[in-house]
Amino acid sequence: MTSLNTTREPAGKTFFGHPRMLFNLFNVEMWERFSFYGMQGILAYYMYFEVSKGGLGLDQGLSLSLVGAYGGTVYLSTIFGAWVADRLFGSERVLFYTAIMIMCGHIALAVLPGVVGLTVGLLLVALGSGGLKATATTLVGSLYAEKDNRRDAGFSIFYMGVNTGALIGPLLTGLLQTRLGFHYGFGLAAIGMAIGLTIYALGRKKLPASTHHVTDPLPGNLRIRYGIGVLIGIAVIIVLLTTGLVHADNLATTIAIVVVAASVIYFVVILGSKKVDGTERRRVTAFIPLYIASAAFWALFQQQFTFIAVYSEQRLDRNFFGWEMPASWTQSINPVFIIIFAAVFAGIWTKMGDKQPSTPLKFGGALVVMGIAFLVFIPLNSLEKTPLLALAGILFLFTMAELLLSPIGLSVATKLAPVAFTTQMVALFYLSVSLGTTLAGILAGFYTEGNEVPYFLVLGATSIVLGIALAASVKPIKALMSGVK
Repeated sequence: MTSLNTTREPAGKTFFGHPRMLFNLFNVEMWERFSFYGMQGILAYYMYFEVSKGGLGLDQGLSLSLVGAYGGTVYLSTIFGAWVADRLFGSERVLFYTAIMIMCGHIALAVLPGVVGLTVGLLLVALGSGGLKATATTLVGSLYAEKDNRRDAGFSIFYMGVNTGALIGPLLTGLLQTRLGFHYGFGLAAIGMAIGLTIYALGRKKLPASTHHVTDPLPGNLRIRYGIGVLIGIAVIIVLLTTGLVHADNLATTIAIVVVAASVIYFVVILGSKKVDGTERRRVTAFIPLYIASAAFWALFQQQFTFIAVYSEQRLDRNFFGWEMPASWTQSINPVFIIIFAAVFAGIWTKMGDKQPSTPLKFGGALVVMGIAFLVFIPLNSLEKTPLLALAGILFLFTMAELLLSPIGLSVATKLAPVAFTTQMVALFYLSVSLGTTLAGILAGFYTEGNEVPYFLVLGATSIVLGIALAASVKPIKALMSGVK
């Protein structure tokens, strides 16, 4: 029985020293990310390119705001997916059926014309991705015992799968978009999701038994009440949209407000629950400053799909001996660095074991590095065209910051989570990503010609100050974490 303290799988049956099912989850997430980032790599261009170029001809600023709002909705929907997993169907089944929903969304983008296809497709992908994100992370966490030192390394390997898909997706969909048109790129994203779904379906029964169970079943007498609540919520959304109270121009701001409200409610519910003991309550409290730091980080990092997407198309020198590289290909630079360095970071954390830096210190370092990356844009402002190597250097800094925060954030969410709120704590981490992603779209609207230096200076300096403040608060945060590192 002692072996259960360090591993959940018999010795000898491993994937690079980790439980074998990590390979299955690695694959499904890789193909889901292939489809997600492949589609997102051409999404902004599809919105603001002229109709004659295959786009929808929307205003560029509005398009970037909508991309941010869509990204925020993806992560916001994790709370719904997490709740359904914890209370109705269990993590494993939710992952499987939301993967089907994602595939259908990409098919809608590929075959339905204009705004109709955009709306239906993005709605299905957003809701499906929310369910898959929270549950996939929980399933990875289920492969390790609480004190297994391989956990952070396992999440880093899993994260490498994420970025393998993120690397290949924009390259292939971008190529198809430039050669054949946007809808062919969206169609390829659907094929990628179908491959990932098939791989997962073949091995889903081999996951730990706990993943097939509902951790906190909703009593039968409450199901009708919650069902009515969902219908009322849908009716409210329809009214807001049809009356014009929520429209394209204020959608991102509305989503940001909803995310903040949902996050506060989640923290209050978890901290006030009778199912949470004193130690668990302190750990949840420790997660609050990490949540804020994460939101600030993603507000800068997710600008790869807003401001940097436009920057790559308009300001970047993409010519190679007369051939112009698709602008969407720049979104594969970060995944290349992740693939190279994720294993390095995983090895470092494994080798350091209990001596590795604490999670708050890693988060603080991530914010400082992100701030520096934005400051590096300032000297490039005087150039007519930015060299590709310069942007690659900035995205290298993005990568170093990401590896200090993103896989670590997923890991610490599972470690700090109360037993009764495991998946929903992961959803809280994704809510921080939702808020940051939505803010990335809003902030991109402040980037205008002639305003570049103040834009980079304010965002870069703010991130650095927040990082230093978090690093200075390591001691009290670690005390609240009650033994979790």
